[in-house]
Amino acid sequence: MKTHTQLAKWFFATLLFSTLVLVFPNSPAADLFEDGVQAHKVGDYKKALEIFKPLAEQEISKAQYRLGIMYAKGRGVPQDYKEAVKWYRKATEHGYFLAQNYLGIMYKNGHGVPQDYKEAVKWFRKAAKQGHYPEPQYNLGRMYDNGQGVEQGDLEAYKWFSLALVHSKSLVDLVKYKVVKMVAGFTLDSAQKKEADEWVKNWKPQK
Repeated sequence: MKTHTQLAKWFFATLLFSTLVLVFPNSPAADLFEDGVQAHKVGDYKKALEIFKPLAEQEISKAQYRLGIMYAKGRGVPQDYKEAVKWYRKATEHGYFLAQNYLGIMYKNGHGVPQDYKEAVKWFRKAAKQGHYPEPQYNLGRMYDNGQGVEQGDLEAYKWFSLALVHSKSLVDLVKYKVVKMVAGFTLDSAQKKEADEWVKNWKPQK
């Protein structure tokens, strides 16, 4: 059993470690995380796991998300969707948008959790509202387009596809989002498209 002094030391160390990562991005801890990212990119999953696991256990959301990816794809560990969901969920507790999006994907596909379109929509929406990148906005648009977890709505789909297009950062995304936006817009009249354009123009990220 840990003494009060040991617990106090452990708490202080955890707090200091987290502060270094979150407040000082050039700290050794942040450099260590980047080493893990690079190891994962080149396929050195053993090294990536050795780096991400301790960081994830220290409640570093980016590491928790990365660890979730490794379990979801079976990289350096046996594929385990439930374990992936566990780490994605931990990262969402810190509001991490990438984990929110991927947790939505797990619910949409029924991987590691019972398939639940409403839960998928919830997590896609949380990530989409933050506005950091277009994939959850596209995913939310698809849910409206298909009527999964929400009432089917071409206008809502068109809005979210349009927003994803605005935030697209690659040629592949640009083409994909243009196509789905065009298809979703077939059933809309000019007034509805104007409404959607105004919505996109006035849209602001939310926490």
